[in-house]
Amino acid sequence: MAKIREISSIERGLSEAIKNLKSQVIEGKSESFIRKCSDPDLDQQLDHKDAVKIDKACVERGLTPYLLRAHEYIILKELKNTKANPEDLSDLLIKFTILHGQLMDVINSAKNPDGHKGENISSVEKKEIFETFEALEHKILKIKTTIENS
Repeated sequence: MAKIREISSIERGLSEAIKNLKSQVIEGKSESFIRKCSDPDLDQQLDHKDAVKIDKACVERGLTPYLLRAHEYIILKELKNTKANPEDLSDLLIKFTILHGQLMDVINSAKNPDGHKGENISSVEKKEIFETFEALEHKILKIKTTIENS
């Protein structure tokens, strides 16, 4: 019988990565071995270097770094458990919409011909875009955690 895993588990992240990569990412290690390493009920665990290789392969193929997202989700869930006040989903969605608007503004400003480097995005503008993306990703993780805990 298949084990049911939480959406935030490493095993879930690995299964998404394996499904989307459709190839052997870690030379010399089978998909079956990698899956077994992610099972928290077994002694053998996924090596950190292997997890990074898998996420790098995902990024190189334009995919989400699934294991990084799983780690962030697990840590965010733990942080939420330490907070006294659970966040309201409506408030989170409003904050998400605001952050999305900020991201659009930052990108449009960076692509403006009157900007730092004209239509080319400068390194300062890239830094600002990535910081805004990070804030948006953080809000997405909070929304996911709130939904999972409800």
